Amino acid sequence: MDLLFFNLALAAYLISTLGYIASLLVGRVQIAKASTWILFSGFALHAAFYLAQLIMTHTLSIRNFYETLSFFALILCGIYLILQLKTKTRVLGAFISPVAFLLMVGASVGVEGPVSMPDTLKGSLVTLHVALSIAGEALFALASCAGAMYLIQNRLIKEKSIGSFSRLLPSLKELDNINHISLLWGFPLLTLGVIAGSIWARTVWGSHWQWDPKQIWTLAAWLLYAILLHQRLALGWKGRRVALFSLLAFLALLAGFILEKAFFATAHKFM
Repeated sequence: MDLLFFNLALAAYLISTLGYIASLLVGRVQIAKASTWILFSGFALHAAFYLAQLIMTHTLSIRNFYETLSFFALILCGIYLILQLKTKTRVLGAFISPVAFLLMVGASVGVEGPVSMPDTLKGSLVTLHVALSIAGEALFALASCAGAMYLIQNRLIKEKSIGSFSRLLPSLKELDNINHISLLWGFPLLTLGVIAGSIWARTVWGSHWQWDPKQIWTLAAWLLYAILLHQRLALGWKGRRVALFSLLAFLALLAGFILEKAFFATAHKFM
């Protein structure tokens, strides 16, 4: 039953993605509205997948690469849908929905496979560490999507290319606000996730820091976003500058994740 929910959620994310793309091509907000409801349906089915898993196994498993992709998609969609209620930026879903769909496609490769978990990575604190970290990173992904849309909208306005596509995009003020909220909540969530992981590392390895590639990458990402948030709150960065920095910061975060997975041995690798 849980896999049925997963597959239905995957289908809903695909339909939502196609709907958002169609709304941009034909310039119809109504299609974007329908796509938002389909995305919400996918999110609900995705959440049901985890609920069914929790009922059957009494645990929320988000500890391997494929499960991480799936949970990231769930959190990303959930955060977007909440912000959409507040800001009415439906077209931002044209960025979020394809990302969620691609994450689910990647997750589907290993969703049915058995997972071998080392004893050191078992425990509720590990789940808390992963969940908080993914929530923070999902908010950073949303900030980068808002940043990308800000840069597109800003360029269209400067070039006075105000066509049907431009009118579909949220205002610069709304996009900057989404960026601000995402950074403001994403950073403390990632920080709490790092703290939880540090406590667990101390418990099982005797030290908070092991010079593990995953730890180094996470610390680098944390410092990068700490600088960005400081510049935004203390120095008043906003608009194009913070939009560009958010996009570049997330691309660096993503590049580090790919390189760490592909080329480095790490205690966090348990696929």
